[in-house]
Amino acid sequence: MVVTAKAAGLDKVAITDHREIDGALEAFEQYPDRVIVGEEIHCERGTHIIGLFLTKLIESGLPVAETVRRIRDQGGLVYAPHPFAYAWRPSSHARLALAEADVVEVFNSRAFLPAWNRRAAEAARDRGLPGAASTDAHFPWEFGRAHTELPAFSNADGFRIAIKDARPVGNRIGSPWLHVASKLIAEARRVAPGLGRSGARAPRAR
Repeated sequence: MVVTAKAAGLDKVAITDHREIDGALEAFEQYPDRVIVGEEIHCERGTHIIGLFLTKLIESGLPVAETVRRIRDQGGLVYAPHPFAYAWRPSSHARLALAEADVVEVFNSRAFLPAWNRRAAEAARDRGLPGAASTDAHFPWEFGRAHTELPAFSNADGFRIAIKDARPVGNRIGSPWLHVASKLIAEARRVAPGLGRSGARAPRAR
């Protein structure tokens, strides 16, 4: 994934698998200057929060407030992914995530209805929060569909400063069929663990 991201012109990539960080930690060991260790955490009642700059796994199923506390206890940042995307996600998830976010994902290249990204951008602006763009890639060939341009940084503290001057760039939106393919692979992994593992997303510097 890191080599593919570099080939796509990305300086850094945040690896944020669902419910695990082993792959991100392994990638960070090999490419410490290019990888941000993260996790997409499934909180109580289905709200998703991303922790960036993590050092250890945060368990699923905790209340949002407790999840956020554990992210910040590690010195990490709270990232609100695709807060309004997907019809089956009630708006209460967006409200909970946005109330705690340090950064809002204002463009997600898998959010195939433009209104979803537009609402996220409006929410970030209304709250005075910095925005980022993300590929939300589950397959390496998705890299480069979106990225975030920001000043150079080397750690979480530097990122907190740099993200204030971020410029989210959305190049193109993927097909809804990407979600179908991802779900099929997720189901297959239940039978054959380790199949099709990827899961990288911005923010990333260029």
